[in-house]
Amino acid sequence: MASTDGQDNDCIVALDQRHLAGCLALSRSANWNQNEADWRLMLGFGRGWGISAPEGTLRASTIALPYGTDFAWIAMVLVLPEHRRKGYASRLLSVALAEMEKQKRVTLLDATPAGREVYMQAGFRDCWGFKRFSLSTAFPLERKAKPLASTHWPQVLALDAVAFGASRETVLRNLAARKPSAALVAEGDGQFAGFVLAREGREAIQVGPLVARDAGTARDLLAAALGAMPGPVYVDIADHAAALQGWALERGFVVQRSFTRMAHGPEGRTPGEASIVFCPAGPELG
Repeated sequence: MASTDGQDNDCIVALDQRHLAGCLALSRSANWNQNEADWRLMLGFGRGWGISAPEGTLRASTIALPYGTDFAWIAMVLVLPEHRRKGYASRLLSVALAEMEKQKRVTLLDATPAGREVYMQAGFRDCWGFKRFSLSTAFPLERKAKPLASTHWPQVLALDAVAFGASRETVLRNLAARKPSAALVAEGDGQFAGFVLAREGREAIQVGPLVARDAGTARDLLAAALGAMPGPVYVDIADHAAALQGWALERGFVVQRSFTRMAHGPEGRTPGEASIVFCPAGPELG
C-alpha cells in the first residue's frame, strides 16, 4: 500500500521488514530504547504505517499490535525531529484507529506526558500510570526465583492472560529467548505465583513484564532478575505498586520519566487485572 497524501509529496506506506533501517533511525532520533530485535518482533506480528519521503526516507511511523480478538496496542508513534509539527503523527494515528475500528478492536497505548495531550484530543482516556526507573550499575545477586522452564509456560501464559486481558504468547516467548538468564518464575503455597522477563535494548536492558499475585513475590522476582544482568537497566513500575517503587528508589534507581496507560473511547478502561501487573513489558508492547 502506498498513497500520496499531498503534503511535501510524501506518502503513507505499509511498514514491513524492508523498512527496518528507517524504523531504527526513528527510535534513535527520539532516544528510545528499541533495538533491531524489538522492531523485528513488532513488524512481524503487528500492522504498521509510515510516512515516506520521495527519496525513501521514513519520516514517521505508527504500529498497531493485535492482542487476542478484542484489542490492539498502538505503539512507535514517532516522527523525525526535522519533520515534527507537520501533523504526521496525527494522520498515522487516525489511519491506525480507523483500521482497528474496522476490526472492532479497542485501542490502547502508553503515553508520555507530551503525547498524552495529543492522545486525549484523539479520544483516549487515562486508565493508570507507571514510571520508568533506571539503574546504571550492577545489582547484587539474588536467588529467590527459579529459571523459567518449558513446563512453566502454561502457567505463565494463563496468569499473563488474566493480567493483560489477552494472550501475548508470541511476545513472551520472544522475550524469554532473548534474555533467558532473567526469565524467572516464583512458586508459593502450592500455586504459581508470578513471572518476570527482560530483554536487551538499544540503551539498556528492559525488565518486564513482571506479573505476580502479591507485592512480596513481585519484589523477589525483580531482585532476582536484576541480579542476573549487568547495568544499565530500565524497569517500568506501576504507580499502584508504590511499595515496589519505593524499594527501587532505596536501591539507587532514579525516575527517568512517567507514562499513562490510556484506552480509546469514553469508558477509558483497560482489559485485564491491572492490580497484578507490577511492571509492564514496555510502552511499545503493553
